[in-house]
Amino acid sequence: MTEQRVRWGVLATGGIAAAFTAALVDLPDAEVVAVASRTESSAKAFAERFGIERAYGDWDALAHDADVDIVYVATPHSAHRTAAGLCLEAGRNVLVEKAFTLTSREATELVALAGERDSFLMEAMWMYCNPLVRRLKSLVDDGAIGEVRTIQADFGLAGPFPPAHRLRDPAQGGGALLDLGVYPVSFAHLLLGEPADIKASAVLSPEGADLQTAALFSWDSGALAALHCSIVGGTGTSASVTGSLGRIDIPDGFFHPERFVLHRDGRDPEEFVLDPADGPRNTLRHEASEVMRALRAGETESPLVPLEGTLAVMRTLDAVRERIGVRYPQEG
Repeated sequence: MTEQRVRWGVLATGGIAAAFTAALVDLPDAEVVAVASRTESSAKAFAERFGIERAYGDWDALAHDADVDIVYVATPHSAHRTAAGLCLEAGRNVLVEKAFTLTSREATELVALAGERDSFLMEAMWMYCNPLVRRLKSLVDDGAIGEVRTIQADFGLAGPFPPAHRLRDPAQGGGALLDLGVYPVSFAHLLLGEPADIKASAVLSPEGADLQTAALFSWDSGALAALHCSIVGGTGTSASVTGSLGRIDIPDGFFHPERFVLHRDGRDPEEFVLDPADGPRNTLRHEASEVMRALRAGETESPLVPLEGTLAVMRTLDAVRERIGVRYPQEG
């Protein structure tokens, strides 16, 4: 890593890999130097698209590329443990897409491995790096709405997705929970931490993937969260946080909001709007910038996306799956 630029490797060539690479290309202090896929042809096509110097037809070659400062792992969830582990073993720093892994056991293994190698590791929870989400959390932490009483959040896609689609394949971690539900769950964790009690119900596909899941979390403080995710119905992706002294509403796109409204008892509503300088609605550059800031500072994790928080979310996702009867083939 030079003082000016961080050199990235991208592991996988799907849609999210392309979106994140496009964000990196727009950052003056980032340089994408290598990409890897399971096939050389896919890696080369991706490299040509983004002007990347080196294209590898296997993950191991990227993991051992000494010119790579950090690897962004963008495979399906089912391969996160293997891909990220390979890179950490080789001494690379790693950013892993969410959901972080299939299970909390796999997540714990990766965190332990990063600790052994003294390497940076972070879940790609871009929501936590969003300036408006950070402002919302600051307001809540500072008591703007008093004691948090309830959280509501939803994320659903209309589909339909055929049985062969990745989102319905349990072997690839398919289902609404890990792809979409991770956002409402992480949002609740951001504001209240790990819940004390978890209840959940789901509609499962014939393959055993959750088509939609509803969860109710409770905390010892008396706070509750009602969360929903779906791959059979498009939702408003809204969120609301209600406290003893007011409420914050995110009307749409709560995981990448452009605005939210603060309602406080006895006051006019206050609207908070994303600064136009922060880029388009789908920007990932705040996440990339936080990773590079941490690397330059010599940190092995980000205070915005701490590893213990990631582990807590994975434990919660495990608990939800237990209650709705979803198991992945890899679990035996």
